[in-house]
Amino acid sequence: MSEPEPLRPHSASQRETLEEATAAYQAAVTADAARYLLARGIDRETAATFRLGVVADPLPGHTRFTGFLVIPYLDQQGRPVSLRFRCIQDHEHREHGHGKYMSVTDEPARMFHIAAIHIADDEVHLCEGELDAIILNRIGLPAVAVPGVNSWRAYHRRMLAGFSRVWVWADPDDAGADLANRVTRALRTAKTVQLRHGDVTDTYLHGGADALHALIGKEATAA
Repeated sequence: MSEPEPLRPHSASQRETLEEATAAYQAAVTADAARYLLARGIDRETAATFRLGVVADPLPGHTRFTGFLVIPYLDQQGRPVSLRFRCIQDHEHREHGHGKYMSVTDEPARMFHIAAIHIADDEVHLCEGELDAIILNRIGLPAVAVPGVNSWRAYHRRMLAGFSRVWVWADPDDAGADLANRVTRALRTAKTVQLRHGDVTDTYLHGGADALHALIGKEATAA
């Protein structure tokens, strides 16, 4: 069975619907959502750059995501091609009938922030999670993301194959190790960044941009 092409064009009506949803949700960012993002190192300007929003008045098909943070997957021109949703309530998500992160049913596995591929020089960064990728981009490291090992596809390898180095910022847990192993097996230019104190965001909040750049410096010396 062939894999779906993640960058295939949408119809005009699909593009219009996605743009309408993204614009409406971006305009509806709540104080709670802004505080949540700021606590993760994402200020209003950065949130606006990535068109983050909140499902306040859900469009058809999005009712179950009401109140969720919206993370648009944008094309090179900043147009939305997909939406992903993150519950920002401090509760047991499964007990409330949903996951922490959710996607639209039957949505193909996509790569977040593909614009980074077009602005990067000879090195690019791959994160396990969209918000971590936003942090790396904020500090000047062009980064894309996949939302976990089960979302890595062969076409993602092809998208990154032209870089001399692909830095893999996987979470320091079993799932992160699985992603790092899969990517480094698929790409000979891939190298795992050894995160020891939580994920990218945790490291940034603890030590700022210098802490993340230092990890790359250490790894680059050892490469």
